[in-house]
Amino acid sequence: MKQFIRKLLGINKILAEKEALQEARDKAVAETVRAQETEELSKLTEKDRATRKKEPWVGVLNTHVNKDNVRNGFFELDWNEPFVLKLKQEGYGYDGDKDEEIVDRWFRELCANVVTDGDYGGPINTGVIDINEVKRKNQ
Repeated sequence: MKQFIRKLLGINKILAEKEALQEARDKAVAETVRAQETEELSKLTEKDRATRKKEPWVGVLNTHVNKDNVRNGFFELDWNEPFVLKLKQEGYGYDGDKDEEIVDRWFRELCANVVTDGDYGGPINTGVIDINEVKRKNQ
């Protein structure tokens, strides 16, 4: 009976229109929020965008070369916390190590790999690893 009265008085149509308007409003609000987020992200640096997404990021800020001896120089790096966490997970450091030490370990290995993989000047002596198999008791 209630449905019949609603239909007779056109209330169903009004309710359907109200629901359609609410859906349109919700869609417009969601699109506005997305647009605001996109605009906000576009104003951030690459590092800040990666950090916000909790993604590892590292970049070279500058390359310094000694004017008197071009064989000497250094790279100025920047990174975010997720990058340091990734390096820890990959075995480059432990809790308590300074972030700079962890990144330095990674960067030194990266540079050594570039030299070795590119065969620039031949192999690098990185030391010797002596692995001895330890036999368990009770085997």
